[in-house]
Amino acid sequence: MSSLSRELVFLILQFLDEEKFKETVHKLEQESGFFFNMKYFEDQVQSGEWEEVERYLSGFTKVDDNRYSMKIFFEIRKQKYLEALDKQDRAKAVDILVKDLKVFSSFNEELYKEITQLLTLENFRENEQLSKYGDTKSARSIMLLELKKLIEANPLFRDKLVFPGLKASRLRTLINQSLNWQHQLCKNPRPNPDIKTLFVDHSCGPQNGARAPPAASNSLVGGLPKGGAFPPLAHGPFPPAAAPTANSIASWMANSNPPAAHPAVAAGSAALSAPSNTGAAALLKRPRTPPANNSTLDYQSADSEHIMKRVVRSGGQAVDEVTYPVATAPTHPSALYSPDDLPKMVARILNQGSCVMSMDFHPMQQTILLVGTNVGDIAIWDVGTKERLAHRTFKVWDLSVCTLPMQAALVKDPAVSVNRCVWNPDGTLLGVALSKHMVHIYSCAGGTELRPHLEIDAHIGGVNDLAFAHPNKQLCIITCGDDKTIKVWDAATGRKQYTFEGHEAPVYSVCPHHKENIQFIFSTAIDGKIKAWLYDLMGSRVDYDAPGQWCTTMAYSADGARLFSCGTSKEGESYLVEWNESEGAIKRTYLGFRKRSLGVVQFDTTRNHFLAAGDEFQIKFWDMDNVNLLTIIDAEGGLPASPRLRFNKEGTLLAVTTNDNGIKILANAEGLRLLRNAESRAEPRTFESMRASAEPSGKPMVGMNAMVAASASGGPSTSVVSDRISPAVTMGGLGAMDSNLTVDVKPRIEDVADKSKGWKLTEIMEAAQCRTIRLTDSLPASKVSRLIYTNAGIALLALASNAVHKLWKWQRSDRHPSGKATAAFTPQLWQPASGILMTNDITDTNPEEAVPCIALSKNDSYVMSASGGKVSLFNMMTFKVMTTFMSPPPAATFLAFHPQDNNIIAIGLEDSTIHIYNVRVDEVKSKLKGHTKRISGLAFSNSLNVLVSSGADAQVCIWTVEGWEKRKSKFLQGQGGRPLPATGDTKVQFHNDQIRLLVVHESQLAIYDAAKFERIRQWFPRDSLSAPISNATYSCDSQLVYASFCDGSVGVFEGESLRLQCRLAPSVYLTPGPSSSVYPLVIAAHPTEPNQFALGLTDGGVQVIEPLEAEGRWGLVPPLESVTNGAMSSVTSSAAVTEQGAR
Repeated sequence: MSSLSRELVFLILQFLDEEKFKETVHKLEQESGFFFNMKYFEDQVQSGEWEEVERYLSGFTKVDDNRYSMKIFFEIRKQKYLEALDKQDRAKAVDILVKDLKVFSSFNEELYKEITQLLTLENFRENEQLSKYGDTKSARSIMLLELKKLIEANPLFRDKLVFPGLKASRLRTLINQSLNWQHQLCKNPRPNPDIKTLFVDHSCGPQNGARAPPAASNSLVGGLPKGGAFPPLAHGPFPPAAAPTANSIASWMANSNPPAAHPAVAAGSAALSAPSNTGAAALLKRPRTPPANNSTLDYQSADSEHIMKRVVRSGGQAVDEVTYPVATAPTHPSALYSPDDLPKMVARILNQGSCVMSMDFHPMQQTILLVGTNVGDIAIWDVGTKERLAHRTFKVWDLSVCTLPMQAALVKDPAVSVNRCVWNPDGTLLGVALSKHMVHIYSCAGGTELRPHLEIDAHIGGVNDLAFAHPNKQLCIITCGDDKTIKVWDAATGRKQYTFEGHEAPVYSVCPHHKENIQFIFSTAIDGKIKAWLYDLMGSRVDYDAPGQWCTTMAYSADGARLFSCGTSKEGESYLVEWNESEGAIKRTYLGFRKRSLGVVQFDTTRNHFLAAGDEFQIKFWDMDNVNLLTIIDAEGGLPASPRLRFNKEGTLLAVTTNDNGIKILANAEGLRLLRNAESRAEPRTFESMRASAEPSGKPMVGMNAMVAASASGGPSTSVVSDRISPAVTMGGLGAMDSNLTVDVKPRIEDVADKSKGWKLTEIMEAAQCRTIRLTDSLPASKVSRLIYTNAGIALLALASNAVHKLWKWQRSDRHPSGKATAAFTPQLWQPASGILMTNDITDTNPEEAVPCIALSKNDSYVMSASGGKVSLFNMMTFKVMTTFMSPPPAATFLAFHPQDNNIIAIGLEDSTIHIYNVRVDEVKSKLKGHTKRISGLAFSNSLNVLVSSGADAQVCIWTVEGWEKRKSKFLQGQGGRPLPATGDTKVQFHNDQIRLLVVHESQLAIYDAAKFERIRQWFPRDSLSAPISNATYSCDSQLVYASFCDGSVGVFEGESLRLQCRLAPSVYLTPGPSSSVYPLVIAAHPTEPNQFALGLTDGGVQVIEPLEAEGRWGLVPPLESVTNGAMSSVTSSAAVTEQGAR
């Protein structure tokens, strides 16, 4: 069904609701499956109308669709069963058990047996789990709360729980518009015509009373005079769903290889390219003026009176406007969001020093802001502390990459501006598009250290936009420029992968996206053309005209479901619209822009709810579902005519440019708390030293200091997309900017010395100095061999040495609404109703001597595990074994899911080989040989497309994922470059940037650059942490490394330099006495809370530890030159430290 047909169903639902056709409206909801009426569902459940409850549900889901649906139907049928037992109606209870509940026995036989046993009890409340069952009404209410949660979490109900925000009687309004148009086309229009039917088109009969011609001869198209201003319509307002138009987005997405040539969309069709003065959208806004003395007509129902309104059209002609009788407002709920959710309070003011051209908040760290300016500078700000963390002026890193045209352009005019700066999706890289040919890509460690990664001479002229995408499961950079092309580059190597040609004017912006498995790019040019491209060389798939037909940017809502564009015409007319992708048409146009915008209006989206744009020296906000302005703010004044703006990921902060080269940070209530927390946790930092490290060594630098002076005299260079460049700043402003830059670039050596003297290692010796909790455990104690958090962060899963898994879950409550793992609340040791334990296969093996391994699926539904026997796949809800495979020998010793395909698993084995196993076809696809002892670690890199393995032979190997070939290998080395004995396990884990690699051995921590396979940092146990390392892991944001030691201590290291910043003594979580020999075997980091970790202990205990709420972090980051207890600084690898090379 097409999108318009779907919308027609919603209009009919509204009409039926207004006319009080109660049964019919719910029948249509169920049959169409477009809108799930939660209020109606609640009423039926509370009334105990179980047949209607299941019938209504059947329009949206079936029992076996997914685990959420299964749970929904089970809860309903269980309640029906318990009510029958409560009424002592045994016959009905048996009937429900056999007909309704039997279906669940195949999924959980133990639970079905337990339910059956309730029949033997005089009162089912004798069962311990049902002892708190109250009366029927309260039980239904409790069940409803659970059902609502399941329905909201069920993906099958996504986008079906909120009724569209429609104006009252929308269908009547459309009918009135149609009748008015028909009446305007009458040859002999009568005043105040009496409409008796909608079954045929309206036509006024001759004045002498003759009958009107038959409907077939007075059609809307047939009544048009030739050459008239009213264009013929290609089809009605609701086209057939079977055949999307050739140029619609639905068409080219459905067809992976469409023809290269694409015909233009016919004028008048419901497509983007329809001219504004002839398209169907224009007819809705400006119907043709009727002939003299022609009045519009009123459509009335049998039980309604005429409602006539007099309106004056342009030209002063008075006409009667039809209004269909309006009923009461619809009772369907619509999405309403408070303007209080918007960030409107000025919380911070930053002085950038030069005109800000582009901004982007970090995708992970909500207070980190990237800024690019009109003199080519980029800066990274922590808006919470108002501290500039990093700053780079424009320089050419490597003259050899510059083409002759670029060199000539720089000689002619050295001024360079940033057109766009943006983070990649995980915040480990940032891209800068410059106004002269060039793209700079930096790698970034936590917003504090920038390293040049790629320099690309990308386009002839300006590079107007830049974006990151993941086509073919590899990170790519997408650019567009003045040379009318779009280009795609490999983000790891900088190699060009695609060039898209077809625009006839400079390309202004790009918007990459994907729908299911189809990856595509929208592009807009300054001639107003919108094109779409697949990652092939088949040409553009669509060719539309953007409203305004000049500079337009496009963006999707955060959930990727809705597409918007904002643009400004050469005359200053601005347009903000939402597109209907499946129809290739504008869905709605937002109102509220001034007649003549000064500059190109910029916009952004947030929370899937709101739009914001800078216009008239103000910030204007819209609800996505309402074309009218929601609210306007001026941010306490000082904004330019068309301010640039950017939301952070959560929509709690909004960065807005000012006319004095600054940035205002606006916040809502949650944003203010975020800023206060950042400020309270602020610490003295040293960033000047990072500037030197960011300059690439051994490469000639082209000095561009003269560019600032050139900018002062001539202003920034103006590319074809001139409206992206704000008016040139004044001479005084540039002078102030120069002085600021000069002061900022000089390293403050005396400050560094003071900070080094004042810094002290944080030592935590008592439990009162942090928050810690030992998880309650009623099962037999056995040392914890493996420990992982669930990906949602709400549970901890431990694998003990006796092959038994234990799962602790934190519960949501009023006091703990997030339900996430924390030391502040006690979790529950969770077991299914059957009481079974999740136990690995231990046939013909001693689990205490085996090397256990475990891996969790991305959605937390399944866990794969082994303890010396077969590999078992468990259902995390029921603890049941779904399947087993890979019988020993050799036994599995490490498991890793392929990051893009859960069906592919890398299995490290006891015999030193690695098997690439496909679960779906139960087949080993490849066997990798390179180690000499058992495999103890595996890690995939999305960015590098490699698998890294480590073994008990102290060797690390890199394998290509495409051909599973060994690329390189190295043996670890000890202090002084001495080789390590081949003992002890070696573990590996990738940094969030997917390039740096943490290598853990009992003798050391090391960080490698996996792309170059070079060691960057190395740390050896010493002084207060001199015991062997038992385990280590990155924090979720890779800013910290947590390491546990065999004496029970825990060290918290800075993730970039491996400098120790905090030490936790064993006394923090162990009581003195016999437990002195207890220590952590494994350490796990929370997936979303960077300062929380958990320990799995040799006595079988699991401990969760996090800093005090007032502290918020584990000590202060040590200055670069700090030395504690004589020798706590990490070792930096250099050419003097040799390593055993690749074999």
